[in-house]
Amino acid sequence: MSTQNFTVVGMTCGHCAASVSEEVTEIAGVSDVDVDVASGTVTVTASEPISDDAVRAAVEEAGYSLA
Repeated sequence: MSTQNFTVVGMTCGHCAASVSEEVTEIAGVSDVDVDVASGTVTVTASEPISDDAVRAAVEEAGYSLA
């Protein structure tokens, strides 16, 4: 298992967190996504390391951006 942290800019509420979580969860191999709105931290647990580009694309699809 691999756990990675990313910082997302622009999240302000639970709906924001749900949108980001939903998109990141769709990345192949991802088993868990934990979003902390207050800090903007998104913790991704996956079967193998996930590329920054894959996470960036998912976060942008949700309407946000990586720091």
